[in-house]
Amino acid sequence: MKKDDKKIAVLIPCYNESKTIEKVVKDYKKALPEADIYVYDNNSSDGTDKIAEKAGAIVKYEYKQGKGNVIRSMFKNIDADCYLMIDGDDTYPAEHAREMCNYILEGKADMVIGDRLSSTYFKENKRPFHNFGNVLVRGLINSLFKSKVKDIMTGYRAFSYDFVKTFPILSKGFEIETEMTIHALDKNMGLKEIPVDYRDRPAGSESKLNTFSDGFKVLKTIARLFKEYKPSIFFGLIGFIFFAIAVGFGTPVFIDYFKTGVVERFPTLIFSGFMLMISVLSVVCGIILEVVVKKHRQLFEFVLINTRRDK
Repeated sequence: MKKDDKKIAVLIPCYNESKTIEKVVKDYKKALPEADIYVYDNNSSDGTDKIAEKAGAIVKYEYKQGKGNVIRSMFKNIDADCYLMIDGDDTYPAEHAREMCNYILEGKADMVIGDRLSSTYFKENKRPFHNFGNVLVRGLINSLFKSKVKDIMTGYRAFSYDFVKTFPILSKGFEIETEMTIHALDKNMGLKEIPVDYRDRPAGSESKLNTFSDGFKVLKTIARLFKEYKPSIFFGLIGFIFFAIAVGFGTPVFIDYFKTGVVERFPTLIFSGFMLMISVLSVVCGIILEVVVKKHRQLFEFVLINTRRDK
Protein backbone atom coordinates (compact mmCIF):
# COMPACT_ATOMS: atom_id res chain seq x y z
CA MET A 1 0.00 0.00 0.00
CA LYS A 2 1.37 3.40 -0.99
CA LYS A 3 1.74 6.07 1.67
CA ASP A 4 -0.84 8.22 -0.12
CA ASP A 5 -3.38 5.39 0.15
CA LYS A 6 -2.96 4.90 3.87
CA LYS A 7 -5.61 6.14 6.27
CA ILE A 8 -4.89 8.79 8.90
CA ALA A 9 -7.20 9.34 11.86
CA VAL A 10 -6.87 12.48 13.96
CA LEU A 11 -8.17 11.79 17.47
CA ILE A 12 -9.34 14.67 19.65
CA PRO A 13 -10.68 13.81 23.14
CA CYS A 14 -12.80 16.73 24.35
CA TYR A 15 -14.50 17.96 27.48
CA ASN A 16 -15.96 21.48 27.36
CA GLU A 17 -13.67 22.91 24.66
CA SER A 18 -16.24 25.07 22.86
CA LYS A 19 -13.90 28.09 22.73
CA THR A 20 -11.15 26.27 20.84
CA ILE A 21 -12.48 23.14 19.12
CA GLU A 22 -13.57 24.83 15.89
CA LYS A 23 -10.09 26.25 15.29
CA VAL A 24 -8.43 22.94 16.17
CA VAL A 25 -10.59 20.97 13.73
CA LYS A 26 -10.08 23.44 10.91
CA ASP A 27 -6.32 23.69 11.52
CA TYR A 28 -5.86 19.92 11.32
CA LYS A 29 -8.17 19.56 8.34
CA LYS A 30 -5.94 22.04 6.56
CA ALA A 31 -2.72 20.33 7.70
CA LEU A 32 -3.98 16.82 6.90
CA PRO A 33 -6.76 17.21 4.30
CA GLU A 34 -6.91 13.46 3.64
CA ALA A 35 -7.39 12.57 7.32
CA ASP A 36 -10.60 11.76 9.18
CA ILE A 37 -10.97 14.09 12.18
CA TYR A 38 -12.64 12.39 15.14
CA VAL A 39 -13.85 14.41 18.12
CA TYR A 40 -14.88 12.25 21.07
CA ASP A 41 -17.08 14.28 23.37
CA ASN A 42 -16.79 13.32 27.04
CA ASN A 43 -20.03 14.70 28.55
CA SER A 44 -19.46 18.32 27.54
CA SER A 45 -22.14 20.78 28.58
CA ASP A 46 -21.07 23.75 26.44
CA GLY A 47 -21.97 22.53 22.95
CA THR A 48 -18.49 21.31 22.02
CA ASP A 49 -19.97 18.45 19.98
CA LYS A 50 -22.18 20.70 17.83
CA ILE A 51 -19.36 23.13 17.11
CA ALA A 52 -17.01 20.29 16.17
CA GLU A 53 -19.56 18.70 13.86
CA LYS A 54 -20.23 22.01 12.14
CA ALA A 55 -16.47 22.47 11.65
CA GLY A 56 -16.32 19.15 9.79
CA ALA A 57 -15.34 16.61 12.45
CA ILE A 58 -16.81 13.14 12.94
CA VAL A 59 -18.31 13.38 16.41
CA LYS A 60 -18.52 10.38 18.72
CA TYR A 61 -19.40 10.12 22.40
CA GLU A 62 -17.85 8.50 25.45
CA TYR A 63 -20.00 8.73 28.58
CA LYS A 64 -17.51 7.28 31.08
CA GLN A 65 -15.68 10.34 32.36
CA GLY A 66 -11.92 10.55 31.97
CA LYS A 67 -9.37 10.93 29.19
CA GLY A 68 -8.21 7.32 29.54
CA ASN A 69 -11.77 6.09 29.01
CA VAL A 70 -12.09 8.26 25.89
CA ILE A 71 -8.84 7.01 24.37
CA ARG A 72 -9.84 3.42 25.11
CA SER A 73 -12.98 3.92 23.00
CA MET A 74 -11.02 5.63 20.23
CA PHE A 75 -8.42 2.89 20.00
CA LYS A 76 -11.04 0.15 20.12
CA ASN A 77 -13.45 1.55 17.54
CA ILE A 78 -11.31 3.32 14.95
CA ASP A 79 -9.17 1.57 12.33
CA ALA A 80 -6.40 3.48 10.56
CA ASP A 81 -2.81 3.15 9.46
CA CYS A 82 -1.74 6.20 11.46
CA TYR A 83 -3.38 7.78 14.48
CA LEU A 84 -2.60 11.35 15.50
CA MET A 85 -3.79 12.27 19.00
CA ILE A 86 -4.08 15.90 20.05
CA ASP A 87 -5.89 17.90 22.71
CA GLY A 88 -8.85 20.08 21.85
CA ASP A 89 -7.51 23.14 23.67
CA ASP A 90 -5.48 24.60 20.76
CA THR A 91 -2.16 24.29 22.57
CA TYR A 92 -0.49 22.22 19.81
CA PRO A 93 0.06 23.95 16.44
CA ALA A 94 -0.88 21.83 13.43
CA GLU A 95 2.30 22.42 11.45
CA HIS A 96 3.99 19.44 13.12
CA ALA A 97 1.24 17.00 12.17
CA ARG A 98 2.57 15.94 8.76
CA GLU A 99 6.07 15.22 10.06
CA MET A 100 4.75 13.13 12.94
CA CYS A 101 2.45 11.12 10.69
CA ASN A 102 5.20 10.50 8.14
CA TYR A 103 7.35 8.73 10.73
CA ILE A 104 4.47 6.33 11.34
CA LEU A 105 3.45 5.84 7.70
CA GLU A 106 7.05 5.19 6.65
CA GLY A 107 7.42 2.54 9.37
CA LYS A 108 10.11 4.46 11.25
CA ALA A 109 8.28 4.47 14.59
CA ASP A 110 5.35 2.96 16.47
CA MET A 111 4.86 6.07 18.59
CA VAL A 112 5.97 9.62 17.86
CA ILE A 113 6.04 11.97 20.85
CA GLY A 114 5.53 15.69 20.35
CA ASP A 115 8.17 17.00 22.75
CA ARG A 116 6.98 20.28 24.30
CA LEU A 117 9.60 20.47 27.04
CA SER A 118 12.50 20.96 24.61
CA SER A 119 10.62 23.77 22.89
CA THR A 120 8.34 26.53 24.22
CA TYR A 121 6.51 24.78 27.08
CA PHE A 122 8.29 26.37 30.05
CA LYS A 123 7.96 29.81 28.48
CA GLU A 124 4.30 29.49 27.50
CA ASN A 125 2.88 27.51 30.41
CA LYS A 126 1.78 29.78 33.25
CA ARG A 127 1.30 27.04 35.86
CA PRO A 128 4.59 26.52 37.73
CA PHE A 129 3.45 23.34 39.48
CA HIS A 130 2.67 21.80 36.07
CA ASN A 131 6.22 22.62 35.00
CA PHE A 132 7.63 21.00 38.14
CA GLY A 133 5.36 17.97 37.71
CA ASN A 134 6.50 17.37 34.14
CA VAL A 135 10.16 17.51 35.15
CA LEU A 136 9.57 15.25 38.15
CA VAL A 137 7.70 12.61 36.14
CA ARG A 138 10.32 12.72 33.39
CA GLY A 139 13.10 12.17 35.90
CA LEU A 140 11.31 9.28 37.61
CA ILE A 141 10.47 7.43 34.38
CA ASN A 142 13.92 7.85 32.88
CA SER A 143 15.57 6.70 36.10
CA LEU A 144 13.32 3.69 36.62
CA PHE A 145 13.25 2.52 32.99
CA LYS A 146 16.77 3.56 31.92
CA SER A 147 15.45 5.78 29.13
CA LYS A 148 16.00 9.30 27.80
CA VAL A 149 12.47 10.40 26.92
CA LYS A 150 12.24 14.19 27.06
CA ASP A 151 8.44 14.64 27.42
CA ILE A 152 6.49 11.92 29.21
CA MET A 153 3.10 13.61 29.59
CA THR A 154 2.53 15.34 26.27
CA GLY A 155 -0.90 14.92 24.70
CA TYR A 156 0.50 15.29 21.17
CA ARG A 157 1.36 11.83 19.80
CA ALA A 158 1.18 9.73 16.67
CA PHE A 159 0.71 5.96 16.75
CA SER A 160 0.96 3.01 14.44
CA TYR A 161 -1.83 0.46 14.00
CA ASP A 162 0.30 -2.09 15.87
CA PHE A 163 0.65 0.15 18.91
CA VAL A 164 -3.02 1.09 19.09
CA LYS A 165 -4.36 -2.44 18.75
CA THR A 166 -1.96 -4.02 21.23
CA PHE A 167 -1.95 -1.36 23.96
CA PRO A 168 -3.97 -2.48 27.03
CA ILE A 169 -5.40 0.73 28.50
CA LEU A 170 -5.91 0.57 32.26
CA SER A 171 -5.81 4.24 33.23
CA LYS A 172 -9.04 6.22 33.31
CA GLY A 173 -7.73 9.78 33.43
CA PHE A 174 -4.81 12.04 32.53
CA GLU A 175 -2.26 9.45 33.63
CA ILE A 176 -2.87 7.68 30.30
CA GLU A 177 0.10 9.43 28.61
CA THR A 178 2.49 8.07 31.25
CA GLU A 179 1.11 4.58 30.73
CA MET A 180 1.60 4.88 26.95
CA THR A 181 5.23 5.88 27.33
CA ILE A 182 6.06 3.07 29.74
CA HIS A 183 4.31 0.52 27.52
CA ALA A 184 6.39 1.59 24.52
CA LEU A 185 9.63 1.44 26.53
CA ASP A 186 8.89 -1.94 28.07
CA LYS A 187 7.77 -3.59 24.82
CA ASN A 188 10.74 -2.21 22.86
CA MET A 189 8.45 -0.47 20.38
CA GLY A 190 9.86 2.13 18.01
CA LEU A 191 9.75 5.52 19.73
CA LYS A 192 10.62 8.85 18.15
CA GLU A 193 10.54 12.34 19.67
CA ILE A 194 10.37 15.58 17.75
CA PRO A 195 10.33 19.06 19.33
CA VAL A 196 6.97 20.77 18.86
CA ASP A 197 5.83 24.27 19.68
CA TYR A 198 3.48 24.69 22.59
CA ARG A 199 1.24 27.64 23.32
CA ASP A 200 -0.76 28.27 26.45
CA ARG A 201 -4.52 28.05 26.40
CA PRO A 202 -6.27 31.11 24.97
CA ALA A 203 -8.13 33.45 27.32
CA GLY A 204 -11.38 31.94 28.59
CA SER A 205 -10.25 28.34 28.10
CA GLU A 206 -9.66 26.46 31.35
CA SER A 207 -7.50 23.39 31.94
CA LYS A 208 -9.30 20.26 33.14
CA LEU A 209 -6.10 18.98 34.77
CA ASN A 210 -5.99 19.38 38.54
CA THR A 211 -2.36 19.92 39.48
CA PHE A 212 -2.42 18.04 42.76
CA SER A 213 -5.10 15.33 42.45
CA ASP A 214 -4.18 14.38 38.88
CA GLY A 215 -0.49 14.73 39.70
CA PHE A 216 -0.91 12.26 42.55
CA LYS A 217 -2.68 9.87 40.18
CA VAL A 218 0.24 10.07 37.77
CA LEU A 219 2.75 9.29 40.54
CA LYS A 220 0.54 6.43 41.72
CA THR A 221 0.44 5.11 38.15
CA ILE A 222 4.24 5.27 37.91
CA ALA A 223 4.56 3.25 41.13
CA ARG A 224 2.02 0.68 39.90
CA LEU A 225 3.67 0.30 36.51
CA PHE A 226 7.12 0.10 38.11
CA LYS A 227 5.86 -2.78 40.23
CA GLU A 228 4.26 -4.51 37.23
CA TYR A 229 7.02 -3.95 34.66
CA LYS A 230 10.11 -4.15 36.93
CA PRO A 231 9.04 -6.48 39.77
CA SER A 232 12.52 -7.80 40.60
CA ILE A 233 13.81 -4.27 41.24
CA PHE A 234 10.61 -3.12 42.98
CA PHE A 235 10.40 -6.04 45.39
CA GLY A 236 14.19 -6.12 45.70
CA LEU A 237 14.09 -2.57 47.06
CA ILE A 238 11.35 -3.55 49.51
CA GLY A 239 13.39 -6.58 50.53
CA PHE A 240 16.46 -4.41 51.09
CA ILE A 241 14.48 -2.02 53.32
CA PHE A 242 13.19 -4.88 55.50
CA PHE A 243 16.67 -6.44 55.56
CA ALA A 244 18.14 -3.16 56.78
CA ILE A 245 15.50 -2.98 59.53
CA ALA A 246 16.26 -6.59 60.52
CA VAL A 247 19.98 -5.89 60.71
CA GLY A 248 19.44 -2.62 62.59
CA PHE A 249 17.34 -4.24 65.31
CA GLY A 250 19.05 -7.63 65.36
CA THR A 251 22.71 -6.59 65.51
CA PRO A 252 22.62 -5.21 69.11
CA VAL A 253 20.89 -8.40 70.27
CA PHE A 254 23.61 -10.60 68.77
CA ILE A 255 26.36 -8.34 70.12
CA ASP A 256 24.92 -8.72 73.64
CA TYR A 257 24.59 -12.47 73.14
CA PHE A 258 28.23 -12.92 72.13
CA LYS A 259 29.31 -10.83 75.13
CA THR A 260 27.11 -12.45 77.80
CA GLY A 261 25.90 -15.72 76.24
CA VAL A 262 22.33 -14.65 77.06
CA VAL A 263 19.57 -13.30 74.80
CA GLU A 264 18.09 -10.53 76.90
CA ARG A 265 15.71 -9.01 74.35
CA PHE A 266 13.62 -11.81 72.87
CA PRO A 267 10.87 -9.50 71.48
CA THR A 268 13.50 -7.53 69.53
CA LEU A 269 15.03 -10.78 68.23
CA ILE A 270 11.63 -12.07 67.13
CA PHE A 271 10.84 -8.76 65.41
CA SER A 272 14.21 -8.82 63.64
CA GLY A 273 13.61 -12.39 62.46
CA PHE A 274 10.17 -11.43 61.20
CA MET A 275 11.62 -8.51 59.21
CA LEU A 276 14.28 -10.82 57.74
CA MET A 277 11.61 -13.31 56.68
CA ILE A 278 9.64 -10.56 54.91
CA SER A 279 12.83 -9.45 53.19
CA VAL A 280 13.50 -12.92 51.81
CA LEU A 281 9.89 -13.38 50.71
CA SER A 282 9.95 -10.01 48.90
CA VAL A 283 13.05 -10.92 46.94
CA VAL A 284 11.63 -14.35 46.04
CA CYS A 285 8.34 -12.75 44.91
CA GLY A 286 10.29 -10.33 42.72
CA ILE A 287 12.22 -13.15 41.06
CA ILE A 288 9.04 -15.15 40.36
CA LEU A 289 7.17 -12.14 39.00
CA GLU A 290 10.13 -11.20 36.79
CA VAL A 291 9.76 -14.60 35.09
CA VAL A 292 6.04 -13.91 34.60
CA VAL A 293 6.76 -10.49 33.10
CA LYS A 294 9.30 -12.01 30.70
CA LYS A 295 6.72 -14.58 29.62
CA HIS A 296 4.21 -11.78 29.01
CA ARG A 297 6.74 -9.98 26.81
CA GLN A 298 7.13 -13.16 24.78
CA LEU A 299 3.35 -13.52 24.43
CA PHE A 300 3.12 -9.87 23.41
CA GLU A 301 5.40 -10.59 20.43
CA PHE A 302 3.01 -13.32 19.28
CA VAL A 303 0.05 -10.95 19.69
CA LEU A 304 1.91 -8.34 17.67
CA ILE A 305 2.56 -10.79 14.83
CA ASN A 306 -1.12 -11.85 14.74
CA THR A 307 -2.24 -8.21 14.80
CA ARG A 308 -0.18 -7.53 11.68
CA ARG A 309 -1.62 -10.58 9.94
CA ASP A 310 -5.19 -9.47 10.73
CA LYS A 311 -4.62 -5.96 9.44
